[in-house]
Amino acid sequence: MSNQIVKLFGMFVILFALLIAWTTRWTVIDSKSLRNNPLNDRTLVQELRIKRGRILADDGTRLAVSRPQAGGTWTRFYPTGNLFAQAIGYSLPRTSQVAGLELSRGEELRGLQTGLSSIFGQLSRNRVGDDVYTSLDPKAQRVAVQALGGQIGSVVALDPQTGAVKVMYANPSYDDNRNPNRQSTYDRSTQSGYPPGSTFKVVTATAAIDSGRYTPNSMVSGRSPITVSGVPLSNDNNQTFGSIDLTTALTYSVNTVWAQVAEAVGRGTMTKYMKRFGFYAKPPLDYPPNELNASAPWPPGGRHPYPPASPNEDIGRIGIGQGGLLVTPLQMAMVASAVADNGKLMAPHFATRVVNQDGQTVETIKPRVYHQVMKASTAQAIAQMMKRVVDEGTGTPAQLGGVSFAGKTGTASIGVQGSNLTQPWFIGFAPVENPKVAIAVTIERTQGGFGGTVAAPIAKQVVQTLLSEGQ
Repeated sequence: MSNQIVKLFGMFVILFALLIAWTTRWTVIDSKSLRNNPLNDRTLVQELRIKRGRILADDGTRLAVSRPQAGGTWTRFYPTGNLFAQAIGYSLPRTSQVAGLELSRGEELRGLQTGLSSIFGQLSRNRVGDDVYTSLDPKAQRVAVQALGGQIGSVVALDPQTGAVKVMYANPSYDDNRNPNRQSTYDRSTQSGYPPGSTFKVVTATAAIDSGRYTPNSMVSGRSPITVSGVPLSNDNNQTFGSIDLTTALTYSVNTVWAQVAEAVGRGTMTKYMKRFGFYAKPPLDYPPNELNASAPWPPGGRHPYPPASPNEDIGRIGIGQGGLLVTPLQMAMVASAVADNGKLMAPHFATRVVNQDGQTVETIKPRVYHQVMKASTAQAIAQMMKRVVDEGTGTPAQLGGVSFAGKTGTASIGVQGSNLTQPWFIGFAPVENPKVAIAVTIERTQGGFGGTVAAPIAKQVVQTLLSEGQ
């Protein structure tokens, strides 16, 4: 009899443990995903009565606020309209639509409690959310818009020492005060897939030098054309060089040199460094995952990217930013940022702190190292190589006068052969001695434009603005 009681008691203990486990999962571990789920009817009803916290720029500019409506409900308003629409997103609970920071920081903005207290519901019926401060810079963002001049493209600028996003703008933008169903909300900064052209040679240079296979002074033939993966590859205008060092090859963006370097380094090593830079994975941005795309090589007409180190990759052409490689501007800003910060890639982030309605900071978002991409000595060597690109090579239009600027241009050929359509790029950072800004700029389509003449001047204007504000 006592044995049966013990067994019965044991069964109740197990059932109770399971109850605690599942309750903890739904109310603590998975609470955020449940609350942020736009299909949660209870959340939708409650949210109409919540005065969501504000989203603010680094200088206190209001980017998102709540306005009162009839019946004790609230609606969202975005004072800067399309200037920050892609970063901020929108919250339209009546139509179950939410995106951008409004979604990824939804729990803080709604003032939701976490932990076991959520089992018993929220303590306040008239809940007010917390304010989310971001690192976004309105003045530099406006300069990016003006510099793009209506061209389809993107500008992303980061603080390489912290990963804070200072500028993120893509043309065309949209007005987050309007119904998103009636306009495109596609964000070219985080969702696009563009060939990076010669800006990717920075990644190839990193793999070559950090692995110990090459130095900036290593000599490689710059003859043109050469055969890569059984297909001829030429330099721009079919220029041919003798044996030149890697610094000169980067300064003048010699395709045949860097294709040979990528093949010599090998697919495995190239893939290892690409992963360290963040390729093959969605960026660790505080942003909804479905609004972020990974950068990776794609097969011709393929529906999925190549798996890492696929034997089908044309690693020689990937090494010069071709070979089906497709990237986002955010990813290329991360490449520049890693070189700028002595080889450390900081996780990019929008939010800097969360402040409650009493003015108390309840959360501070601390900088976080995403990957140690390369040795500090490698980063410093590549920084000097990139500085020479701006000082005397293809990137001279980015020169900042008395401020040293390290950069790399890129000009990807797009469209059918002979169309003369190009996608210009520029990535870089400044000042070289103590980098404060890392940037990536691209224009989606030009008629024969080059990275140095089209994208570099845009980067120059944005970097000048950010550096002047930091003085």
